[in-house]
Amino acid sequence: MTETKKYKILMVDDDRFLLNMYETKFKNLGHEIVSLTSSETALSKLREGLSPDAIVLDVIMPHPDGLELLNTIRKEKLAPLAAVIMLTNQGESSEIDRAQKLGMNGYIVKAALIPSEVAAEVIRIAEEHKPR
Repeated sequence: MTETKKYKILMVDDDRFLLNMYETKFKNLGHEIVSLTSSETALSKLREGLSPDAIVLDVIMPHPDGLELLNTIRKEKLAPLAAVIMLTNQGESSEIDRAQKLGMNGYIVKAALIPSEVAAEVIRIAEEHKPR
């Protein structure tokens, strides 16, 4: 039997309640999570060398928003091995297309899944994306 990999996850969302809920879900599954309410703080941590396996970003946040943050992460090659996953209530195809063009690895609509399903989907995408 193989042991399930434990992931380091960076989650950025301006909603502290949601962050706390997801933090609990991921920790209960044995994963390490860094949860931040600011894109600017996330950029600082990544520039300082934070190297998560997965980065989960909300789209709608104060400047810079999640898509701008994704763009900067890719442009600056921050955490290049991390899967970047958008977790948002924005399900419009234009938003998804824009995120794909910016290099996201997954797109999850919050309202479509319960928190445990979101956690499972983040781990599935991270697993799919991990270097072989």
